[in-house]
Amino acid sequence: MSEQQRCILTVHAHPDDEASKGAPTLAMYHAESVRTVLVCCTGGEEGDLQNPSLRENGQPFHGLTPEEEKAKLAELRHVELAESAAIIGFDEVVMLGYRDSGMLDSEPNNNPDSFHMAPSDEAVGRLVAVIRRTRPQVIITYSDDQSGYPHPDHIKVHDISVIAFERAGDPAWYPEAGEPFQPSKMYYTIWSKARFVAVHEAMLRLRGSSPYDAKWFERADTDSRITTKLDVAGYMWARSGALRAHATQVDPKESWWFGLTDDELAEAYPYEDWVLAHSHVGMVAEGEMETDLFVGIDISAEVGS
Repeated sequence: MSEQQRCILTVHAHPDDEASKGAPTLAMYHAESVRTVLVCCTGGEEGDLQNPSLRENGQPFHGLTPEEEKAKLAELRHVELAESAAIIGFDEVVMLGYRDSGMLDSEPNNNPDSFHMAPSDEAVGRLVAVIRRTRPQVIITYSDDQSGYPHPDHIKVHDISVIAFERAGDPAWYPEAGEPFQPSKMYYTIWSKARFVAVHEAMLRLRGSSPYDAKWFERADTDSRITTKLDVAGYMWARSGALRAHATQVDPKESWWFGLTDDELAEAYPYEDWVLAHSHVGMVAEGEMETDLFVGIDISAEVGS
């Protein structure tokens, strides 16, 4: 094959997850000519209208019945995803083709078309086919610790990503899914305590109040897991722009998302943090911190290239 391009593939559960987790990082790498691929596992069909400004005087959205509103939102979420992906700069968006499973222990969990109900081998096989076709050296997915937000779809994203990472390079698995290709590294997203403390303090200083209440500071501190810290100060616009693209899901007046301007956020905490969870090119030495997701990767020596 022709010379391999650097590529990152990121796996998300619903439209809008790509905006809240890693948008500046993906925008930065796209600007550096790295091919960026977004896999969205569901269409977000169970999402509710989260932007009160879209209800005029508290009236139904576009005058629709609740059932009609749900169907309309499902349509709009695909449109919003396309706009968000364009802002971030994804080179390709792949819908894995499952239905939103809804929140934990809700009735949609039992829908046979839901991601939650999908047989693991089937879902892994779909993701393996995407990996083998796009050939990413780096895969980003959700953490093994979802205790803070145990959404069935987020848990499933983690589970299938880890298995697909290993099976993509094994010719014994899914021979119909294309030529085997082994990604080099897998990273987990993490919402570091250092970040929300920095944002909290900046908001108190600049705005006089903060949306982070006591429960946030009672959460377990997992910052010791961080292996990789990327300076994305110049790309905060990707996060804010992508979030606003999801107009049905994000209130543009919500201080939790938009309490600081892009420049203020960059000054308060200019980084995105990652956990190197699986690697075929070596782990990060104790006491060291990566500043690039591609450290250690030699794309000229890729298996199957």
